[in-house]
Amino acid sequence: MTRRPLSALRQAREDRRHYPGPPPSGFTLLPWLLLGMGAFSNLFQDRTPNPWIGALGLLTFNSLYIYVAFRAFRSQTREARSTRVALALLAAVACSLAAGYGGTWLLFFPLLGLATGAALRMSHLRLAGTAVAVLAGAVSCFHDGWGGLDTAYATWISTMVTAAIMRLSEAVRELRAAREELARRAVEKERLRFSRDLHDLLGHTMSVIVVKSEAARRLAARDLDAALAQITDIEAVGRQALTEIREAVTGYRRGSLDTELDRAHSALTAAGIKLTVTRSGPPLGPQTEALLGWVVREAVTNAVRHSAARQCEITLSGGAERVRLSVVDDGVGAVAAVSGGAGGGHHGSGVRVGTGLTGLTERLAAAGGSLTAGPRARGGFAVSAELPLDVGVTGAHPAVMEQA
Repeated sequence: MTRRPLSALRQAREDRRHYPGPPPSGFTLLPWLLLGMGAFSNLFQDRTPNPWIGALGLLTFNSLYIYVAFRAFRSQTREARSTRVALALLAAVACSLAAGYGGTWLLFFPLLGLATGAALRMSHLRLAGTAVAVLAGAVSCFHDGWGGLDTAYATWISTMVTAAIMRLSEAVRELRAAREELARRAVEKERLRFSRDLHDLLGHTMSVIVVKSEAARRLAARDLDAALAQITDIEAVGRQALTEIREAVTGYRRGSLDTELDRAHSALTAAGIKLTVTRSGPPLGPQTEALLGWVVREAVTNAVRHSAARQCEITLSGGAERVRLSVVDDGVGAVAAVSGGAGGGHHGSGVRVGTGLTGLTERLAAAGGSLTAGPRARGGFAVSAELPLDVGVTGAHPAVMEQA
């Protein structure tokens, strides 16, 4: 069994993507050849002088018409030089037959108009359509007097109506293709949103559960009450994670910076890391606050997993138009924190990051912000985010708090 070449398969997929549904073809223009049945009948009834010339002209005209009709439905073949040459020859044959025989042979001019309207577009259509109509009128008036203007009008109408129908058909198919493309992109966007939310939610939650489980194991032998408190926190974290996953699935999750700071305090304290939070500036818009909450969650998760730090500092400062958030620790796990697994990428100067920071970078960039992450020169690791303030409130409420 012979397989189609890869390029042919790729071209077929490309055609289906840009032109969904059954494609139109030259078969839609073939029934109009019945207009030439009168000339065909004259040949068989021996009412045509030099019938062999007429038969050869009829065969040539029909062949050229079919050739142009089938090449008119694809832009590549429609705009090819061979199609334009065939259309010019079609006009010459139609003019010769109509001028030589008159009568029913004049109906080849409307057929010529159909082929012209199918093969040409607005840049050349008006001039060519007018020229064909004038030619049809001149030849028809030569045979039928002023009555030949009917043939000229029919030729002009067939040219313009065919062109309008062809363009309308193409516009409908382009709109259908655009609608399918928008639907496909919407599905991809939703899939990306869900994968990012699931990564951020589960990554942080699992890290907190592991840290608190280790703390409960260490405390169980010497302080049962403290161990039970850690287990209670694990239960609360698990229940909250279930709620967040349901919200992420339905797309209704809206993050809170204050909530993420509270969770960061709980997770870092369980890991033996002292947290300092400094906040200043005007109130934040809900979207800005949600994005900064994601940044806090991801940065704290990396600190708990990899940093082996003793201290972590979160600083939030806002100006008149933009707000800046930084999460800095004094750990030694900077390389591990940003080492890429599958799906990792590069961030900053030569630093390789995982999917969490990469996804955050894309989210913030889409909101008009930026994210930088990497090891500090004097040790530790820093994550810094900047976003528009996204609110019209200018009042400030500086607050500085230190959490042990």
